[in-house]
Amino acid sequence: MAEFAADGAVELAARRLERALAVLEQRIARRISQASDGAGSALDEDRAQLATALDKSRARERELAEAGAAASGALADAIAQIKAALGAPRGD
Repeated sequence: MAEFAADGAVELAARRLERALAVLEQRIARRISQASDGAGSALDEDRAQLATALDKSRARERELAEAGAAASGALADAIAQIKAALGAPRGD
């Protein structure tokens, strides 16, 4: 009879352990899911910041290219004026 009581106690403890493990697995899965969601939003924020920085850099590149083209034109005009003042032919 004591054997049956011991077996019953072991069975009860095993069931309690299985339930506790199931709850633990659920909590771990929930935490992993929450961590993944958080990591995804952090990556999205980083990606958005990088995209904004890239857009600003491209706009600055266009501004510098326009300024370079304007400076090149101004230098070409100045060279032409100097050559004209010195009497050199304009085609050079």
